[in-house]
Amino acid sequence: MLKLLRQTKFLNKCLAAGFVLCSLLVLFRIPSMTAHPITPTLNCLHTSGNKILDASNHVVSLGGLNWFGFETSNNVPHGLSIRNWQDILEQIKSQGYNVIRLPFSNAMLKQGVMPSDINYKRNPDLVNLTSLQVMDKIIAGAGARGIKIILDNHRSTPGGGPESNGLWYTSGYPESRWIADWKMLAARYKGNDTVIGVDLRNEPYSACWGCGDPSKDWRLAAEKAGNAILFVNPNLLIIVEGVSHYSGQYTWWGGNLMGAKDYPVRLDVSNRLVYSTHEYPGTIYPQPWFNAPNYPDNLPAVWDKYWGYLVKKNIAPVLVGEFGTRYETEKDRQWLLAFRSYIQNYKLSWTFWSLNPDSGDTGGLLLDNWISVNQAKQDVLKQIQYPFIESRCFTKE
Repeated sequence: MLKLLRQTKFLNKCLAAGFVLCSLLVLFRIPSMTAHPITPTLNCLHTSGNKILDASNHVVSLGGLNWFGFETSNNVPHGLSIRNWQDILEQIKSQGYNVIRLPFSNAMLKQGVMPSDINYKRNPDLVNLTSLQVMDKIIAGAGARGIKIILDNHRSTPGGGPESNGLWYTSGYPESRWIADWKMLAARYKGNDTVIGVDLRNEPYSACWGCGDPSKDWRLAAEKAGNAILFVNPNLLIIVEGVSHYSGQYTWWGGNLMGAKDYPVRLDVSNRLVYSTHEYPGTIYPQPWFNAPNYPDNLPAVWDKYWGYLVKKNIAPVLVGEFGTRYETEKDRQWLLAFRSYIQNYKLSWTFWSLNPDSGDTGGLLLDNWISVNQAKQDVLKQIQYPFIESRCFTKE
């Protein structure tokens, strides 16, 4: 997390060429051969305007937690040295959260990577499992409890926070590897309606938006990765975070979506795009708006400017992928209550940072013993929770 600032034409051609040729073209074409829409085989979560809809076209919203650790050198969600993984999932459900954003690193996905810092007496069913196999277990366990999963590519190398270069690739993990890993995960969880979305990259703060430079333009990279994922699994929500700066305007890492107005993300499957932002209080970084004389009444206009306009103008849904606070100062309490009201007003989807108490600058929903709940935070968050998502994907007739 943040540490400082912080297919119609194609079908017509096929029909003109004859059925057999059309079948061969459909069978063997690859993503780069077409910019036309891909037809999903299932009807799962999808979007319409600024809403997320279920398989029956009912509006649904997400309210959940970040459970981090797969992206760290432990290669597994934190807390398993103290508790049983299923008990943690039961607690998440009992507290009313319908989704988990699950950060991971590309390094963790390597074949044979093993987790560390697990108490195997408390988690005997995780013995000898690789990190990826533990991820399978957690996803299955979440699904059994009606909790959805968002996979979050938090960084390339093991560590905390976003990748140090602020981009979606490194020299050791080039863009091609980043896309290949996403395609692997899309295939691995295809047909599993617990995994509803993919957050393409956490906080690409050094990237530009719409500048046209393929080494820097996050919008172009998100399109490339999103379309590659959808070619493999067209039923996923593609979640695209913001950058930090656009046209001289700076905000939180991952929080600046101003460029999406003029340079929207273009996907080959319609109704799959969800933008995402991150927001934090002044104790994380003293943004200028925290010192305004009309604070906290000035905050909604700030949120509108950087990303809220996408919802207010019915352009696309926005997931608040991270927001968090230790909730210890008066200004932080004012910030969280104002943000709660903003989320309520626009029925925004969100995942709070974090479940983990070992987030150095925000703490967590859980206290340091990994068992007790910070009731003051929970009392605020329960006011913006949503029903569990009951409907499942079904094959179109």
